[in-house]
Amino acid sequence: MKLLVYGAGVCGSLFAARMHQAGHDVSLLARGERLTALRRHGVRLAEADGPAVERVPVPVVAHPDSGYDLITVFVRTHQVEAALASLAGVRGDVLFLLNWAAGPETLGAVLGHERVLLGFPMTGGTMDGDVVRHRKSSLVTRRVAMPIGEPDGRTTPRLERIVATFRTAGLNAKAEPRMDAWLRTHAAFEVPLGQAVHAAGGPAALADDPDAVRSMLHVVRQNLAALQTPPVPRAFTALRALPQGLPRGRAPALPEEPDSRAQRTQRLLARHDGRTQAAGRTARCRCVIPAFTQERGRVRGSAAGAGRPYGGSATAGGGRPAGRSAGAGR
Repeated sequence: MKLLVYGAGVCGSLFAARMHQAGHDVSLLARGERLTALRRHGVRLAEADGPAVERVPVPVVAHPDSGYDLITVFVRTHQVEAALASLAGVRGDVLFLLNWAAGPETLGAVLGHERVLLGFPMTGGTMDGDVVRHRKSSLVTRRVAMPIGEPDGRTTPRLERIVATFRTAGLNAKAEPRMDAWLRTHAAFEVPLGQAVHAAGGPAALADDPDAVRSMLHVVRQNLAALQTPPVPRAFTALRALPQGLPRGRAPALPEEPDSRAQRTQRLLARHDGRTQAAGRTARCRCVIPAFTQERGRVRGSAAGAGRPYGGSATAGGGRPAGRSAGAGR
């Protein structure tokens, strides 16, 4: 498979490395300092805090070629508009693997609706200089599949082919017939979680504040109620039936494992874009909120529906840390 990986951050770099190791014709698109580092050292991978660094010589490019069998897009939501402009004249199906609750219509309007697929990456980690530090593989992480789907929910030959290709490369993928609803449900849950963690001063502080947890769950309920379709996965429906109140005082403590609650929650957030700093969480929330507010506006008929979805908004664009190129992506 001739494959372009658009975005050389944590998820894009890790994906490109695994597909290259599986023998596919992979090009990794990057810009700025990230492009220079990749040309010099290739993709450098390390597990969590492990000392060993693996070097994978993935070919890198600054601009797309004329056509590919598949283009996978790993960027932040405020970078989608630029990615669309760059890929409009490039042949090939385009799989968007990122936080995107604004629906496939905006993407299809630029690229052609027949080219678009939706998905979400289930990898996570952080950038340590030019080294991608990713989660250590375990039985649990290997069982969590990357959902991929057609915008209209069909199981098409190309979807089956992509899922099979990813699996043969060692990437657990599955066809998700309700991918658009999956992404909207994810935004309904993840945005309040990220905001609550940031406002509390960290995941451990949030866990010790029942009022903050209660407020977060209240917003999640409101978001789920605003969806036009049932939540996906179905388990999120249970949040509508959970008791509203939590006991006063300290929140119930879970049995501690070698990894603290803080580390587990930080990894949950890092899974989406590899950024665990407070500024990164705030930027990510700003990226997702306009699209979800628009969804709620359509349901309730409020003026909130006039909000601009995700990509290219002035607010969202301010979330990238200084000195980090847009091409670094996810």
